[in-house]
Parts: sequence; structure tokens; C-alpha cells
Amino acid sequence: MHSTFRLEALRPGSQRCLWSLLWLAGTGVCVTSSLSLEAQETDKSPISTAEVPLPFAYNYGETDTTRSGGMSGALRAAGNGTTAIFVNPAGMTLTRVYHIEAIGQITPEFGRHVYGGMVVDSITNKLAGGVAVTGGFLDAFSDEPTAVDRSWLDIRLALAYPIVEGLSVGLGGRYLKLTENGEGPLGISKVSGGLKDTEGGGRLSMVNLPTFDAGLTFKAGDLLVLGVSGQNLTFPDDGVLPTTVGGGIAVAHTDFTIEADGVADLTSYASPTARIMAGGEYLLVDHIPIRAGYRFDSGAESHQISAGLGYIASEFMVEASVRRTIVGPDATEIIFGAGYFLESSGLTGRGDESSSGSSF
Repeated sequence: MHSTFRLEALRPGSQRCLWSLLWLAGTGVCVTSSLSLEAQETDKSPISTAEVPLPFAYNYGETDTTRSGGMSGALRAAGNGTTAIFVNPAGMTLTRVYHIEAIGQITPEFGRHVYGGMVVDSITNKLAGGVAVTGGFLDAFSDEPTAVDRSWLDIRLALAYPIVEGLSVGLGGRYLKLTENGEGPLGISKVSGGLKDTEGGGRLSMVNLPTFDAGLTFKAGDLLVLGVSGQNLTFPDDGVLPTTVGGGIAVAHTDFTIEADGVADLTSYASPTARIMAGGEYLLVDHIPIRAGYRFDSGAESHQISAGLGYIASEFMVEASVRRTIVGPDATEIIFGAGYFLESSGLTGRGDESSSGSSF
């Protein structure tokens, strides 16, 4: 039976945690606004002056959820629910859920903003499915003559199916439309962003392409999970839709997850580069996920650390995470999200089979 959530019904400790999380999110927005104002006062875009590699600033076209962001992206094996849409579609079969979520991402140092929503259903049928729609912009606030001023729409549809016990395969379709209205350091040129739109002004889209992702997950016993996945496998051969191949190994339980991943990026830079990441999470008192992670990026020569915190009830969740550079190009990614668990309402007809309210 569906029960309406009331704040006063929470235990005092849980109330304090939820209010602390809301305060943290509000503080993050204030800090982000301050950093954005400081960035607006700079003379030139840090991307165009080569202080920050463009693929790194663009986050390699990847969309982080609050869970993957808090674990520095180390979820190609244990990433389930909405996170699986972005890192390994086969992971949607790891749990039986019907989740509806909204996310936002802000990197104030170079004006990267991403907002969108996702829906995953792995409970009403054996074939799991998910859809995600996100949009964003990059470097729009900087000095106009040098800014990249990139904007995009990213639509994904993913399916996953358990072939045999413990082994699942996933396939994800992706459509990306991306435009660059900035001139960059080269001035007015086709290289800076593509052809001019003679009718509507601005520029025509620089990228307007479909591609696909694919992955496998294998659960060996009660704790060990292995995963491999590839992104943008049509091989567009550019840094906007970089082709990557990676995998991960995880120890995953109801209350904790530890995972290590490695990713080969074949096209973001002139030669292949590697990203290595590791992360962990622990579910405190059945409601509070605590996450941390580390990430090394050979392309940008950066080291980053991450952390995340949230509150998960049977009907909903609210979470936030942050990833910060400690060595390399200065960057702070702030991710926040909220979700509703439809299986908790009983409308799916299989609420007793689900892992409602759990991200693990």
C-alpha cells in the first residue's frame, strides 16, 4: 500500500540528515553562483586559451548521476537503475525497480550546465528499459570573442535482457545534436563551430548523429559483479562522441559497494588515453547513502576525488555529490538529483518483488 511521506514522521536523526542535505545543496548553489560570477570576470575563456582541454571541460560527453558522480564514475559493473543508462545498459537488470529521476550538473569553472530526466523500468517485464533526455551548455558565459559557447541535446534509449542466470546483455541508442556558436581562438571559421545558419542566425549544428552503446554484466555469486561496456560504438572518430571501451569489477551487497573501473578513450585526443577510477558506497541506517571515489585521467593529466550524500525513503530519494580536481585542470563538478520510486505506489503490480528505494 502506498504511504504518503511526511517529514515529521521521520526519526529525529533522519530529519537532521535530510535538512543537512538540503542545506548542503543550497550552499552548493550559492558557491556555484559565486564561482560563475568570478569566471565571468576573466578576460578569456580558459578552454580557448588551452588552460583546460576541451574534452575534459565537456566531460567527454558523459552524464553523471548523483551515484556515479559520488563514486567518480566507477560503476560499469554495479551500476543499476538510471545510472546504467549512461555507463552500462546491461546493469538495468541487476535490480527490479521503476524509477523516475531528475538531475542537474554544474561545473562553474568553465560554465558547464546539464539538466534532464530519466525513467527506468526493470520490474514490469523481463526486458528492462530506460530512457533519458538531457540538455546542456558549455562556456557560454566567457568572453564572447574567445568562448566556445557549446550547447546540446542528448537523448538515450536503453534495453537490457538477462540471457541466463547472472548474465545480462544491454544495448543503448543515443542521439546527439550539438551546436557551437562561439568563435574560439581561430576566429570566424568552419573549424570553430560549423556553417553559419543563414536563415535563423547563429550556426547550424556541428553534430547531429545517432550512435549506440552496448554492455554485458555477469554476477558471479552473491557479491562479485563484472561488467564491460562500450560507448559511441559507431566510431564517429571525434571528441564530441568519443568511442570508449571499459570494464569494472565490483563487490556489491545490499548495504555497500566497492568497485574499480578502467576505460580506454580512443578518440577524445590525438592518441588513445585511459581513465582509471575507483569508488565505494555504504548505506547508513537503511536510508543514508555515503559515497566516495577517486579518478585518474591520463588525457587531461588530472587526479580527482569525489564524495556524495543522500536520503533514500521507500517512495523517493534526494541526493547530491561533488567531484573536485586535486592535480590538473581546475574543475569542480556538482551534481544533484531527486527521484520517485513508482513501484512503491503499487501501480506496477509487483511491489513485493522490487528493491524499492535502494540504489544498490
